[in-house]
Amino acid sequence: MAAISGLIRVMEKAARKAGARLRRDFGEIENLQVSRKGPADFVSKADEASERILWDELKAARPGWGYLLEEGGEIEAEPGQPRFIIDPLDGTSNFLHGLPHFAISIAVQERKLGSDEWGEVTAGVIYQPITDETFWAEKTRGAWLQDARLRVSGRRQLSEALIATGTPYQGHGNFSEWTRIFGRVGPNVAGIRRYGAASLDLAWLAAGRFDGFWESDLSAWDTAAGCLLVREAGGFVSDYRGRSLTICDKQVIAGNDQMHSRLHKLVTEALKA
Repeated sequence: MAAISGLIRVMEKAARKAGARLRRDFGEIENLQVSRKGPADFVSKADEASERILWDELKAARPGWGYLLEEGGEIEAEPGQPRFIIDPLDGTSNFLHGLPHFAISIAVQERKLGSDEWGEVTAGVIYQPITDETFWAEKTRGAWLQDARLRVSGRRQLSEALIATGTPYQGHGNFSEWTRIFGRVGPNVAGIRRYGAASLDLAWLAAGRFDGFWESDLSAWDTAAGCLLVREAGGFVSDYRGRSLTICDKQVIAGNDQMHSRLHKLVTEALKA
């Protein structure tokens, strides 16, 4: 096992503390205050409390670092410092409906050398509070579930593959585009799953539970940690054009080398149709 770095320990400690609060709130869902922030988008006191705990813990451990927060927006880092990219509750709709499938996602993004622009993601933690699973990765040091090394699935044939995706919903996504892709992918694979938390889809892909993944219209906090996990587990992540971006969020295709290539071909054919 790779020795867990101090940074990963800091991130996991923060995630576990926020996760304990989410578990408590999950048991009292009917008492949560919930507000709308857009069509079919909700924010609860649980999101806000989780984000506050993460902010407090990480700020104390890494003063001067910046933040990109789902609820709190962007907080600038001091010159030369990295930033945390945080989703305090990925799978809010699942959470609010009593479905035990949600996660906390934290990634670290460094600045480009000699520049103020943001560059590579170098560390990521995805914590699933209900199952108490910590998926983590550091650049060049592999991807891990607790102390077990992760590898993407070795399946090569689409006919054997279980593929994860996210579906458009009210106010988000392109229904026509997704339908065309689904119509091309569905008949060629063993199954398609939609669980409603992109960070966990990518973590499970890194763990070999899924063989491939596609989705669009996400945000950086949904995918920053997950993209790193997949890559460090030996997989490939790109947008629909095949570009391997640091953070693929607007469009994501992921899998092992063969599965990624075959999924990309199907998606390309669907979008040309």
